[in-house]
Amino acid sequence: MKLTPEQFAQFDRDGYLFFPGLFSSEETKTLTAAVPELYSRREAYNVREKGKDAVRTNFAAHLYSEPFAKLARHPRMVEPVQELLGEALYMHQFKINGKQAFDGDVWQWHQDYGTWKNDDRMPTERAMNVAIFLDDVNDYNGPLMFIPGSHKRGVVDARHDLTTTSYPLWTIDNALIAQLVERAGGKNGGIVSPKGPAGSMILFHGCLVHASGSNLSPWDRVSVYLSLCAVSNHIRRFKRPAYIAHRDFTPIETLPDDCLLKDYPVDLPWKNGMPASALATSTDELKLAA
Repeated sequence: MKLTPEQFAQFDRDGYLFFPGLFSSEETKTLTAAVPELYSRREAYNVREKGKDAVRTNFAAHLYSEPFAKLARHPRMVEPVQELLGEALYMHQFKINGKQAFDGDVWQWHQDYGTWKNDDRMPTERAMNVAIFLDDVNDYNGPLMFIPGSHKRGVVDARHDLTTTSYPLWTIDNALIAQLVERAGGKNGGIVSPKGPAGSMILFHGCLVHASGSNLSPWDRVSVYLSLCAVSNHIRRFKRPAYIAHRDFTPIETLPDDCLLKDYPVDLPWKNGMPASALATSTDELKLAA
């Protein structure tokens, strides 16, 4: 899947690209069918909503679930990011966010690279997210919101919010959000919210400011988020456990385009359980060879 010059220009201007219905319903169903069993597991990699049993985020499914291991190597997802970054990629993070009906809580305004920089010591913003809808996304089930062009500001001031929800984020204060929205067009396009059918895909810059509201609707809004990083830009600190911020910097090798529908072998290193090493953390900085 190759990007056009117009898409390169749009990504540079807005900080994201949206591909409605990129994956077929048959392809998407192979993924959605695997989610309930993953969410049922009582494991550290399932983070639940504050005070509830609903799963907020499932981490690292590509290491123990065959459908998601295939998705992690899908060319429709990997190749456009590789084009934009101009380098081989590794998987920095893989998560399935479960904005479940009635129970899905907010994600505050933030930049993902803010966390990657502050917690993981990722050197630059040469990494980005790919979001794939596993459910239809509409106005009511907590869609993503972006501030177009906000990635142009680079890393903005943020504070480490440890209390609002069950997952800590480096969040941006309301005054700065108001400035960024006004600069992006105010009520005329200062906030955008891509919506579409299950199987749609979004690529967005690591510095693009984004958020999502709670899901008060009766419809789930489950999405996969893959954070792909240029290999040379790999993280330098393991402050977060390996099931959240991965430590394998091996370049991703893509599978054929029909991999979600056919039987291709994939490695599942955690198939028989997550290793104890995946919980270990360290605040030491990696010392790289000169």
